[in-house]
Formats: sequence, structure tokens, C-alpha cells
Amino acid sequence: MNKNFRSGFVAIIGRPNVGKSTFMNRIIKEQIAITSPKAQTTRNKIQGIYTDDERQIIFLDTPGIHKPHNGLDQYMDKAAVSALKEVDAVLFMTEAGQSAGPGDKFIIDELKKVKAPVFLILNKIDLINPDEMAPQISEYMDLLDFAEVIPISATNGNNVEDLINSLTKALPEGPQYYDDDQITDHPEYFVVGELIREKILQDTHDEIPHAVAVIVDSMNQRSETGKLQVEATIYVERDTQKKIVIGKGASMLKNIGIGSRIKIEHLLGEKINLKLWVKVKKNWRDDPLFLSRAGYSVKDIN
Repeated sequence: MNKNFRSGFVAIIGRPNVGKSTFMNRIIKEQIAITSPKAQTTRNKIQGIYTDDERQIIFLDTPGIHKPHNGLDQYMDKAAVSALKEVDAVLFMTEAGQSAGPGDKFIIDELKKVKAPVFLILNKIDLINPDEMAPQISEYMDLLDFAEVIPISATNGNNVEDLINSLTKALPEGPQYYDDDQITDHPEYFVVGELIREKILQDTHDEIPHAVAVIVDSMNQRSETGKLQVEATIYVERDTQKKIVIGKGASMLKNIGIGSRIKIEHLLGEKINLKLWVKVKKNWRDDPLFLSRAGYSVKDIN
């Protein structure tokens, strides 16, 4: 190993829908975090691992911080804030050209307690005129003394390599924690469930915003054809939502299955049989036992 090898943990934090998951997937070059135009798509701290000959950076992609309305929302906020503990650096991401809103200022107040260097990342520069960034940078620097300001486009990749190089300088010399080919510490069934949930969000639009959870029941048996058998249950909160997810003649559920199966096969590197069920679990977002079963672990926010 390179004697100057650097490694460390980096939290990505920001308001909902600023592009944190898109950035994570760009860095890792694989989809481990789901993306959607809908806010608050990410619910857990998704750990992505970037490794090359000079460094290993473990990114924590956090849920967007927002005003909580139920138990799941509270979990998401706590998960995001807890990611700031014991990291080597923080990327505070916001949209380029946008003034700091109440949500940004709340996050900055939390960042003032952080000892690690904090980088201000202005994402989506491909959507604005560069002249629009100067007032924003000045405003944010008045709120917090950021280690560096880096404008990027997570979608197009602009300045992402420069960000990695700047971030590397802030990391300590240290060991390689994970193997070269490992890109996340989450088990495959977790990522599989997230890919199914992403397809539901895409296909149902605003009809099933965040009342859906996906639990992968099994993925360790093979069919007679030798394909891996993946079975998952989609949970919603109301009967009307169940009807929407299933669709007329099960058309919606079929589309969800086809679309998510393609991405799951890419993730696993093999053909699969995917079976989906839809069940109603009323008020699951306020049920601590169900939240734990669905993978929202209390240990992640302590």
C-alpha cells in the first residue's frame, strides 16, 4: 500500500432533493442510493466506499433534513445529524444559485458544533449562470467559515474529481478499511429493496409519495431454471394506495416488477425471478417495531 495512503469517513448533508444521492452514485459509479425528484427519498445513512491507489473515502449519504411530521421523519432527521459524529470531513450540499433558507440555516447551526472541516458544495451548476453563485458564496461564508467552496454538477460530473482531490487533503493518513471492490457496507437485500422502492416512486408519481416501504423477504433460493428467487413485500398505509400500486389488472405492479428487476439483475450480476406482494400496514411510519423491521435501526442514530 502507498505509504501516503489516506482514508476517512465523510458525511454528505443538506436539505432534501439537493442531489446528495446523485453525487454518491456518481462517485461510486454504481447505484447504491436511490434517486427521485421527490424530496426525502433517502431514508437511511447510505454508506458508499470510494477506493483507488491513493485513498479510500467512506461516504455517508444522509436523509435530507426537514421538519418531521411522523416517527419516520424523526428517524430520518436524527440519522442525518448523527452522521456528523466522528467523521473526518463534512460535505454540506446545497443548490447553486439558491439563497440560504431556514432549512440551510438550521443545518449550519448543527455544523458549527462539528470539529471536522466542512466543505460547501454548490450542486447543479449546469442549471444556472455562473454569475449567480457569487452572492450565494458570500452569503454562506458569512454564516460559516467553510474549509473550501466547490461548485459541482453531480449529474454531469463537473468538478467532481477536483472535489475528491481537495477532500483527500483533509483526510488523515490511514489504513484501507474495505476491500478494493467493495462499494457499500449495506447488505444486498437492503439495496434490492431500495431499487424496488425507487421504481414505485417513479411510476406512482405523487399518488404514493412516502407511504411506501419495501421489505425483502428472501433472496437465497433458486428456481428450477437456476435463477435466484427474490421475494419482497410492498407496504402501504391505506387500501386506496394498495389499489394504486397494484393497478388495473395488476398492470402497475407488473411494471414495477419489470423495471426494478432489470436494475437488480445489474446489481447482482445475474438473472433473477422477482415476486412482489402488496400489503396494507396502517400508520407504519409511527410504528417503532415496523420501522425497525424495515431497516430503520435505532443504533444508527445514537
